[in-house]
Amino acid sequence: MIRAIFAFIGGIFSWVTNGAIMVALGISAIFWMYGRDLPNHAQLAQYAPPTISRIYSGEGRLMDEFARERRIFTPSEDIPDLVKQAFISAEDKNFYSHRGYDPVGMASAALDAARGRRLRGASTITQQVMKNFLLSADRSAERKIKELILASRLEKTLSKEKILELYLNEIFLGQNSYGVAAAAQTYFNKTLGELTAAEAAYLAALPKAPSTYHPVRGKERATERRNFVLREMFQNGYIDEQTYQTSKATPLMTVQDGLIADFREALPPRDYFTDEIRRQLSGRFGEEEFFEGGLSIRATVDPVLQSEAAVALREGLEKYDRNLGVWRGVEDKIAKDKLKTEDDWRAALKAAKVPRDIAGWYPAVVLEDAGDRVRIGIEGVADDADGQWLPASDVTWARPRQADGRLGPKAKKPGDLVAVGDVVLVKAIKNGDTFERWSLRQVPRIQGGFMAMDVNTGRVLAMRGGFSYQDSVFNRATQATRQPGSVFKPFVYASALDSGYTPATLVLDAPIEVDVGGGKVWRPKNASNKYFGPAPLRTGIERSRNLMTVRLAQEVGMDTVAAYAERFGVYDRLDPYLSNALGSAETTLFKLVAAYAMFANGGERVEPTLVDRVQDRWGKTIYRHDQRQCVDCSQPGLPPGKAPTIYSDRQRVMDPITAYQLTSMMRGVVERGTASRTVKLPIPIAGKTGTTNDAKDVWFIGFSTNIVAGCFIGYDQPRGLGRGASGGGMCGPVFTTFMKKAIPLYGGGEFKVPDGGVFVNIDRYSGERVSDNASGKDVVAELFRIGEEPLYGSMSIVDGGFGASDNLPVFSRGESDDNLNSITTSTGQKKKIAPKASFGALSSGGLY
Repeated sequence: MIRAIFAFIGGIFSWVTNGAIMVALGISAIFWMYGRDLPNHAQLAQYAPPTISRIYSGEGRLMDEFARERRIFTPSEDIPDLVKQAFISAEDKNFYSHRGYDPVGMASAALDAARGRRLRGASTITQQVMKNFLLSADRSAERKIKELILASRLEKTLSKEKILELYLNEIFLGQNSYGVAAAAQTYFNKTLGELTAAEAAYLAALPKAPSTYHPVRGKERATERRNFVLREMFQNGYIDEQTYQTSKATPLMTVQDGLIADFREALPPRDYFTDEIRRQLSGRFGEEEFFEGGLSIRATVDPVLQSEAAVALREGLEKYDRNLGVWRGVEDKIAKDKLKTEDDWRAALKAAKVPRDIAGWYPAVVLEDAGDRVRIGIEGVADDADGQWLPASDVTWARPRQADGRLGPKAKKPGDLVAVGDVVLVKAIKNGDTFERWSLRQVPRIQGGFMAMDVNTGRVLAMRGGFSYQDSVFNRATQATRQPGSVFKPFVYASALDSGYTPATLVLDAPIEVDVGGGKVWRPKNASNKYFGPAPLRTGIERSRNLMTVRLAQEVGMDTVAAYAERFGVYDRLDPYLSNALGSAETTLFKLVAAYAMFANGGERVEPTLVDRVQDRWGKTIYRHDQRQCVDCSQPGLPPGKAPTIYSDRQRVMDPITAYQLTSMMRGVVERGTASRTVKLPIPIAGKTGTTNDAKDVWFIGFSTNIVAGCFIGYDQPRGLGRGASGGGMCGPVFTTFMKKAIPLYGGGEFKVPDGGVFVNIDRYSGERVSDNASGKDVVAELFRIGEEPLYGSMSIVDGGFGASDNLPVFSRGESDDNLNSITTSTGQKKKIAPKASFGALSSGGLY
């Protein structure tokens, strides 16, 4: 009997043993089968997660950031223990003791679930790392087995701290925040080191379901979950009881419920400058590297000048728009049932689509029409007992657009333009510091661009691509290709000066006809329909003479002119058509301003840049704009008064004497030419105006010895700007306003005179050499190359091969010159001139 019992027990034991062996073999087989062809976990040792790229000003202030996943990578040693302990308590209390998977924790979680208690995740932090990095998120048994295998392998490859670093930087915590550092900023506007135990516990509550534990929509659930984490931290010995009790009693306060300031409020609104950096660096490094590479970008922008550029351009655009007197400024509409209480209209106004990046302008909603005035609610402005009002006197400048598209009569009261529920923009009008009234504003339809640059380094100091970035992100400084008109003419004159011509060379200013083939004839005209006859090159630039420019281009050769324009970077390829001498081929403000910088610096190539330096996530410099070499910067010290020696091997694109001659001629544009009425500054300024056919585009680009700046104004869909519109009249004031702020910061002085030249007094009307002792407004000292000075009484003229008619009017000092009966062309031909002939009225149509 006993033997039988032992035999029976032995059989059971044998069966159990064999069964266990079979189960073990089966499990081993499963693990072997799923353990093949798994992702390489060793690659996690080189973890480089997608990280925010940030743009800083020269002073180190954060300007903007770009990312697909908002993550701030933080090494494990920089993550406070409090934060680590919060996540370990919430997600994996045995993290430091298990080997990748936690059988005890898995059993405990299963038991809790069976008893109906709070569900705890059975995956360890190591398993979650495997799932997040190398596996899919499906809930299959196969994925779970692979997760266990990889977790055990990873524990043998990486340290616990490295695994925790991977987890705390990768995990999604809601609000587009990835990793604990970004989440601390997003929810609490703090660094990790500033977090309290309660705040760290809330972040640790989020991994399971960020939307479920939203701090506003799910505040009660979020608080409950946070308190659970706090209890776990206390029970695990990470915090003492006082801290636990105090933290548990602390209300949950976050950025999302408005109880804490949003870190983004400290950032300036995104503008054209940082967006252009994004566009250019995405092209240089690739979008993936830019948005995910954690780049640290040092911008060239001067914040003061960037702000002033916005003010100057907006003033110019708004002045033109208000002079048109047309109202179309309703930005959005709010239903009347959302205007019942202040809380209602403020919430509705906050959600309205309206630009908020215009300094001094506020979004507002019309709340009440009181006849001679309307009451408005203004975003960010307290609504006092008297309310905020728009008076009738503020709207009389405008005419409303009627339903049939026609303009109505001028407004007499605000109700003629706006109605209750209209979302508009308003500006406070002040007399000094005293508030006077609110004024109705609108974003102009006309647009423009502005750019300022250091002429010696190419550093872009300011850039505006339009009136408001939030209204239109299209950058008219870099992306809008437009006809430059007469701002292109300096390249024609530069090619001539480098080809043996001088500022005193006479060029015939008279009507011409150009056979363009196919039986067609091009008849360019001067904008004024007046003709100066033989006039010096200087006059051609100062008075922006189209016919002189065409003749000069024909004489020099459009192939030569095109080569100059390409050398200066104005075009990649310019067709050598004669009409292009008047700026008919499209280009950008960005390219033109960069080209003018080379006039200003004496003819050396500079490459425009918005970025001084780019560093990767590890701090290695991967781009530096300034490639000049400091010869003695490595020395421990330099003698008193000796500056470091900077070696530059920049390419020369223009003869320095040519650069000075051209700059001197362009100073005449500002001092007595087409920009003389609007560009008045305390230092020498050279520049050129430009206005295209029908005044569709207007320009001014000018420079001092240190800064070049340019302005373009025109409609996005080109159309005429109206009678009297000109580059000098519209862009000149924008340039002047900006430079009044820039000059005290960057200075300026006389342009450097290059070696190899000699000054000679020239009559600026006739081009003749006059006595060295001569003076007066008609005498200008021109720089000539040594050996090329003109002789007294000598004169030649460029007619471009077009010749002169027998009815050519000639003007000297504003009157006809009775003593000049003939001229000698550059080819030696004699041409008769009838000095008092008249051409009568001719239609305008040239670029000027």
